[in-house]
Amino acid sequence: MGTRLSMASWAPERAPLGLPTLPLSNGLHIPVLGLGTSHQGGYSHDAVVYALQKCGIRHIDTAKRYGCESLLQKAIKESDVKREDLWITTKLWHTDYGYENTKQACLESCKRLGVQYLDLYLVHWPDAQVPGKSNREVRAETWRAMEDLYEKGICRSIGVSNFLINHLEQLKEDCKITPHVNQVEYHPFQRPQELVDYCRSRNIVFEGYCPLAKGEALTHPNIIQLAKKYGKTPAQICIRWSIQNGIVTIPKSTKIERIRENCECLALMLCPVMSSLLVRQRKLTVEFCWTDMHHWSKSEFENIFPLHFC
Repeated sequence: MGTRLSMASWAPERAPLGLPTLPLSNGLHIPVLGLGTSHQGGYSHDAVVYALQKCGIRHIDTAKRYGCESLLQKAIKESDVKREDLWITTKLWHTDYGYENTKQACLESCKRLGVQYLDLYLVHWPDAQVPGKSNREVRAETWRAMEDLYEKGICRSIGVSNFLINHLEQLKEDCKITPHVNQVEYHPFQRPQELVDYCRSRNIVFEGYCPLAKGEALTHPNIIQLAKKYGKTPAQICIRWSIQNGIVTIPKSTKIERIRENCECLALMLCPVMSSLLVRQRKLTVEFCWTDMHHWSKSEFENIFPLHFC
C-alpha cells in the first residue's frame, strides 16, 4: 500500500506540461483534471484533438458503453501526443462481467483504443445482472480477472465506478487488491462525503464525474453570483471546487470553447497555504484561495452550499 492520501499530499508530482496529479496507492499519479466522454451528447473529434494539443489535457476518460473508443484512437493519433504521456481510462460494461469475459473485453478495448495497455480500467457498475448468480458473486469473479490484468501489466491500475461502501467492503473480503480508484458522480449538489472519507481511509482515490450536475449548477443563482464576483464562469467555479476538495475531476464537453474554459481552472492553482478540510457532523468547512484572488470567506460558501458548509 502507498502513503495514505491527505490534502497535504495533493499534487506531489506533475504530469507532462505541469498538470497537477494525485498519487494512487501503487505509486502512479493520475492527473486531477481529465476530459470525459459519453454516449450522450455526441462526440467531437476536433474537441478531443484540441484538448490534447492546445490545452495540455493528458487524461482521457471513456468506456466501452460510450461507443467512442475507436474514435479516440484516431484523435490521439492526430494529436501526436506520445502514449507514455497520456492517462487513458476506460470501463468494463456489465454485459462483459465474469472472469474470462472481463479479460477478453479489456483486450478488445485496448485494440479499439490502439494501445497495448490501459492506465486505468474500471468496473462500470456494481450491479451484474447475471442470471443464476448474485451480484456479489459476479463482482468477485470479475475483480479477480481485473487483478490478473493488473498483475500482467495490461492495466497499470484498476478500479470501480459507482460503488458504494458495502460493495467495496465485499470486495475487500472476497479479493486481494484494493481498487485504486472509485469513480462516482460528484458536484455541489451531490457530495457523498461518507463515501469520500471511506475511500480515503483505504487509499482509494475518489474520482468525480458530472462536476457541473449535468448543467444544473451553471444556472444556480448563487453560483452565478460568485462567478461574477471573481470574474470566472460557473463551470470554472464548480470544477475548481471539486479539484480543491481533492477530487479527480472529469468534465465532458464537445465544444472547444468549453474545453478551453474548463482547462483554465488549472491556472487557478492553490496558494502555498493548502486548503483546510474539516468534517464535523457531516458538515464541511473549507477555506479556498486562488493565486489571483483574495481568500474565499466562509459566508460565501455558506450562501452557495448551505447543505454542506457549516
